[in-house]
Amino acid sequence: MFDARLRPLIDPPLNAIGRRIARVGIGANQVTLAGTAIGIGAGIAIADRRFALALALVLVCRLLDGLDGAVARATHKSDFGGYLDIVGDFAFYVAVPVGFGFADSANLPFALLLVASFTLTGISFLAFAVLASTRGIETTAHGEKSFFYNSGIAEGGETIAFFIAMCLWPAAFPALASAFTALCLLTVGQRTLAARHFLTGRS
Repeated sequence: MFDARLRPLIDPPLNAIGRRIARVGIGANQVTLAGTAIGIGAGIAIADRRFALALALVLVCRLLDGLDGAVARATHKSDFGGYLDIVGDFAFYVAVPVGFGFADSANLPFALLLVASFTLTGISFLAFAVLASTRGIETTAHGEKSFFYNSGIAEGGETIAFFIAMCLWPAAFPALASAFTALCLLTVGQRTLAARHFLTGRS
């Protein structure tokens, strides 16, 4: 929901750092893979109930997620890079709730529901992106991306905010996961209505 509004604030410093990283010969895909590994590491740390470490890894993971695009813009963007980026994002999104499920069996139902909601938001996001590309629908509201980014109530910024809250207050995971699951389902509904509008011309 807030991602597009944050882009003008975060892109300039990220682009400056990305140019420096590119100058030392580190590629965007390397940054993406490092971020993905760290994100999965956050899930492992959560499963081990090392929540402070997990919080640090979540923050580093998301920093690298922003920097891989900046490095790509400083060098060259590729379709494979876009593929790695979205796969890495969802690997991280799944790792965190799975980690909470392993950390405490009482968390498991809420973790499963959250992963299921991520599956639906991911499908709604990617299905729209595929169909948008066939119709030449484009947007730069989320910066320069490899494919169409359809806005929603629950986007990257909201996901990170909830993950940070979960790491800070792990005992509140069931409530936080339930709230975010609801936001994800609302996002699926919102994107479905948007898809109906764009793809059929009906409001």
